[in-house]
Amino acid sequence: MDLFTAIATRASAIKLREPAPTHEHLLQILQAGAQAPDHGKLAPWRFTVIQNAARAELGELIAQGLLRRNPAATDDELQRERDKVMRVPCLIAVAAQIKKQHKIPEIEQVLSAGAAVQNMFLTAHALGYGVMWKTGPAAYDATVKAHLGVAEDDHIVALLYLGSIDVAGSPRTPTLDERVQWFE
Repeated sequence: MDLFTAIATRASAIKLREPAPTHEHLLQILQAGAQAPDHGKLAPWRFTVIQNAARAELGELIAQGLLRRNPAATDDELQRERDKVMRVPCLIAVAAQIKKQHKIPEIEQVLSAGAAVQNMFLTAHALGYGVMWKTGPAAYDATVKAHLGVAEDDHIVALLYLGSIDVAGSPRTPTLDERVQWFE
């Protein structure tokens, strides 16, 4: 798939299933992330691949995060949190590891991690996989961040859900009419 087709047909999947990307394809996806624009060559992004039984451990931490935020959470609500990561065969947590006191502003480091996610998303799509870019409360939870090796001051910019497409999403068809300003 060429780049323009990948961009035009990119859509978040609605539902994913097995199989996950192969190890070879995961390496291609990760390498695409590492090619992201990066002012200062700081490589501020970190990737954590979560598969197999590691998903259940992450799901439990996410459920415990809900319980900390809402001590009245029901057993059903906690189970739904656990199940979220079990519905997909593979996740990649993408974090921005900020280099404080650096001449490159923090926002540019976070944007580089976001660009890494977009590269990864397009690569997975071009390889025929379904992708969802998620965050939610888990991305901001100190326990989840610590489990994934992310410092409390750093940012999880994506929990990238990957797998085979069970239910496809629809590509967006945005218009540029009010979003572009021309100065000539």
